[in-house]
Amino acid sequence: MRPVLIRGLTAAAAATLVSGLGVFAATSASAAAGCRVAYTANSWSTGFTGAVTVTNLGDPISGGWRLTWSFAGNQQITQGWSATISQSGQSVTATNPSWAASLPTNGTANFGFNASYSGTNAAPTSFSLNGTVCTGSTGPTTSPPTSPPVSTPPPTTPPPTTPPPTTPPPAGSKVDNPYAGAKGYVNPEWKAKAEAEPGGNRVSNNPTAVWLDRIAAIEGTDSSSSNGSMGVRDHLDAALAQGAGYIQFVIYNLPGRDCAALASNGELGPNDLPRYKSEYIDPIAAIQADAKYRSLRIINIVEIDSLPNLVTNTSGQAGGTATCDTMKANGGYVQGIGYALNKLGALANTYNYVDAAHHGWIGWDSNFGPTADIMLQAAQASGSVNNVTGFITNTANYSALREPFIQPTTTVGGQSIRQSKWLDWNQYSDELTFAQAFRQKLVSVGFNSNIGMLIDTSRNGWGGSARPTAASTSTNIDTYVNESRIDRRIHAGNWCNQAGAGLGERPTAAPASGIDAYVWVKPPGESDGSSTLIPNDEGKGFDRMCDPTYTGNARNGNSLSGALPGAPISGAWFSAQFRELMANAYPPLS
Repeated sequence: MRPVLIRGLTAAAAATLVSGLGVFAATSASAAAGCRVAYTANSWSTGFTGAVTVTNLGDPISGGWRLTWSFAGNQQITQGWSATISQSGQSVTATNPSWAASLPTNGTANFGFNASYSGTNAAPTSFSLNGTVCTGSTGPTTSPPTSPPVSTPPPTTPPPTTPPPTTPPPAGSKVDNPYAGAKGYVNPEWKAKAEAEPGGNRVSNNPTAVWLDRIAAIEGTDSSSSNGSMGVRDHLDAALAQGAGYIQFVIYNLPGRDCAALASNGELGPNDLPRYKSEYIDPIAAIQADAKYRSLRIINIVEIDSLPNLVTNTSGQAGGTATCDTMKANGGYVQGIGYALNKLGALANTYNYVDAAHHGWIGWDSNFGPTADIMLQAAQASGSVNNVTGFITNTANYSALREPFIQPTTTVGGQSIRQSKWLDWNQYSDELTFAQAFRQKLVSVGFNSNIGMLIDTSRNGWGGSARPTAASTSTNIDTYVNESRIDRRIHAGNWCNQAGAGLGERPTAAPASGIDAYVWVKPPGESDGSSTLIPNDEGKGFDRMCDPTYTGNARNGNSLSGALPGAPISGAWFSAQFRELMANAYPPLS
C-alpha cells in the first residue's frame, strides 16, 4: 500500500430491550417515547458475553441516552464496550459513549459486555430507556427515576430453544499471542494459484490472509473476480477442515477508503458509514460469532491505509486530498474503525490488529506521535482499548525488515546518513526497529502494555544478486546509502508492484521482542493495482503510481514509480510478479 513521506444467557435468552436518552432536557417528559431492545448472550460455564441493541421508537433523542435493567441472579459485568456501564447490586445502567449521544426515531445503538455468573443465567425481563419502559411500542413518557428501576423477578426460565454450549471458549479467555503454538490457515484459492506457477509449491503451504475488500466478498463472488468464490463462512469451514489454529481476515471497506490513492478505492462513498456498519461489519461479525468456529483464533487485520491518511494527507500536507479532508471532518474513519473493533472484538476468540502504516510513512517525528494519538481515538470510539490486540506495519508494502548497514545513527565522513535523499531525516530505516519503537509509543499513549506487533514480510525480502552483502566504502552519504541499503526501490514512497522485490521472512510466530508474528497478509502474487486503466465492477480505480512510465509526484520525490508493467487490478493474480518474488526471495527458496 501507499507510503507517504512528510489495529447464552442460557441459549433461550432473547429478550426485548430498549434504547433512549441518558441525559435529558427538562421537557423530555412531554415527548412521545417508546423503545425496543434485543438482548442476547453467549454463555459458558462461569461467564457470558452480552449484546444489546436498543431501538428508539419515539421522538429523536439528541441529549444522550440511558438504558437500565436488573439481573435476576448474581450476574456481574466485568467489561463493557460502546457504552459506559455501571452496576450496583443487580441494577445496571448503560449510558451512551461520547461519540454516539444522538438516537433518531427508529435509530439503534449497539453495545456489549462480558460478565460472570454462577447457577442460572436468566435474561433480564424489563428494560427502560431514559425512564420509559421498553415495550416495543410508543406511549407516554414517565419522568426519569432518581435511581435505576428494579424489575420484578423473572418467571422460571423456559427450556432453551437450542442446546447451550457444552464447552467454554478456548482457555476461557483470549490468549496473549494468537499466533503462538497455532497452525495457520492456508487459503486453498491462493494455494491453487501459487501451485500453478513453476516452483510455486515451495511456498504454497504458507498461511496468507483473506481480503474482504467489498461487501460481496462476505458471501463469496464468482471465481473470475479478484476475491475468488469463497466467502467468510467457506474459509472458516475450510480452516476447521485443515485443523488450523488461526485464520486471518483483512477488514478493508471503509467509506471513502484509501482517500489518498486510486488503485485501492472502494465501493462505499465518504458518507456511507451506515452501510459499512449494517451491510459489511455486522454480517462479518455474525458469521465469526457462530459457535461452530469457537476453536479457531480469528485474526482481523483492520482497515489498511486509513488512520495515517488523516495525519499525513489532509490539507496543508504534501499531496493532501479533498477526500481525506472529508474523512477527517466527518469522522468516518475513526467511527468506522471504532465500530469494527467493537463488533469484532466482542467475541471470545477474535483478535484485532489495526494497520499502523510503515516506517517510510510515519517514521518522522511530525507523523509518529499524531498517528499513535488518532489510533487511540479509534480504540476509544470502540468502547475500550481492550478491543485492540495489537498493530500491523508494512501491510502490502515493501520496506525491508532489517537494514544492517544504514541505521539512522550511522555517520559517513562525519555526516549523519539521515541527511541522505533516501532517509530524508527519517528516524527509522527498517520495519523491525520502527515496529518495536512504535509499539512503545502506543503503550505510552494509553494502549495495553501487552499489545503485540505484526510485520507483513510477504514482499520485503529483496534478495537476489542486487542484495548488498556489505556496507559501501563511499564517503558520499547518498552514494553510501544507495549502495548499502537492502530496500532497492527507487524511492521509499513507491508502493505499487515494485520491480526487483522478493518474498521475505516466512510467517513465523514471536520472532523478536514485541513482535507477535511475521505474517503474509498481502498474498504474494496479488496485484497492487493495474498498470493501465482497466474498467471493472469492483470499485477499483487506476493510480498512476502503478504505471511504470509515471515520473512521480510530491509523495515520491517526483521519481519514477518503479512499478512492473502488465499488472491487473488490485487483488487479481499477477503471475509475472509472483515469479519475480520467488526469484528474489530472502531467505532464498530451496
